Amino acid sequence: MQSLAEALKWYAALSGIAAAFMVSLDNGRRVTGWGMAIFVTSSIAWITGAWLTGDEPLGVQNGVLLGINSFGVYRYLIRKQG
Repeated sequence: MQSLAEALKWYAALSGIAAAFMVSLDNGRRVTGWGMAIFVTSSIAWITGAWLTGDEPLGVQNGVLLGINSFGVYRYLIRKQG
């Protein structure tokens, strides 16, 4: 269980870095939207890792970030611009 939690946390950290870089590029709606989608997977990995290790504050924080990131996916990839 511990090695799974560690793997999830490493994925969450590295994917969060990649997503932040993509969003910071300000390279158009599509790139930003995919950055937000990667943030969603990062949040899910953080929540799962936090659950496995009993780290409630980290899980709560990423539950909120999951909602924010999901809204970003909707805003940049799903909703029509206009």
